Amino acid sequence: MKRLMVLLSAGMLAACGVDGEPIQPSVTTNVGVGSNGVSGGIGTTIVRGKMSVHVGTSL
Repeated sequence: MKRLMVLLSAGMLAACGVDGEPIQPSVTTNVGVGSNGVSGGIGTTIVRGKMSVHVGTSL
């Protein structure tokens, strides 16, 4: 999992140097409270035209 996150992070960083305008990622977070306790999550989404990539994890 760590290797995948490093690979995706490196890919997003490399995409910033591509010709054209840089792509601004959006960050999402959530916190939930339920009968099983408190849960949370964080993720980032990059949208380019009709293509969207979301990477996230739950805490």
